Amino acid sequence: MRWFFIFTAFLVSCSDESISGFANRDTVYRLVEIDGEVFSARATIAFPEPGRAHGEGPCNAWSAPQTVPYPWIMLGPIAATKRACPDLQAEGRYFAALGAVTLAEVAGDVLILSSDDGLEMVFNAE
Repeated sequence: MRWFFIFTAFLVSCSDESISGFANRDTVYRLVEIDGEVFSARATIAFPEPGRAHGEGPCNAWSAPQTVPYPWIMLGPIAATKRACPDLQAEGRYFAALGAVTLAEVAGDVLILSSDDGLEMVFNAE
C-alpha cells in the first residue's frame, strides 16, 4: 500500500497541470485579435515545456513562467529583449494584455486568453 502512494505522488509530480499540458507543445499560436479588433502586427505565444511560455512580440522575443493549473493562466514576470521597431505601440498593447489575462481555452487550433474584466485575446495556430 505504501508503494501505491509513493507511485501516485510520483505521477502527480510528473504531470503538467499548466496550459502546456493541454496545448500542443509543438504549436506556435499567432495573435489575430485583441478585444474583437484585428491585431495586424505579428505576435506569437507557445508552450513548449511545463511551466513556461515564450513567443515573439512585434519587436522582441519574450519568455515567462506559467505555473498555475489550466484553465487559469498567469504569465510573468515577462522577460523580453529590448529592440526598438516601428511597432512598439502594438507590442506594448500585446505585453499589457498578456500580463492581464487569467483564463485560457484551447480548442483545436484556436487559443483564447481572457480576463474577468472582459479582455480577450484570440490566437490561431500557425
